[in-house]
Amino acid sequence: MRRVYVSGKVQHVGYRDWIVRRAAELKIAGWVRNCTDGRVEILIAGEEAAADALVEAARLGPPRARVDHVETHAAEERLPKGFTKRFTA
Repeated sequence: MRRVYVSGKVQHVGYRDWIVRRAAELKIAGWVRNCTDGRVEILIAGEEAAADALVEAARLGPPRARVDHVETHAAEERLPKGFTKRFTA
């Protein structure tokens, strides 16, 4: 499981909805939410290749986004069901 933080112009550009669609395509479980510091946080649970593909997608983002930095950490958390968009934390 991975926790990913994405910074740049990633809020108010459809980034979270875009990640939800990519995660569904890749059959990834987890969630995505905005952070109060302007970043987006993503929890990714799934097969290694699919998780890698979602991290790479996060580096690109949707057309209106500008990704400046992606930070990835190992995560220990209860395995989520499906992939959801959460409220800002």
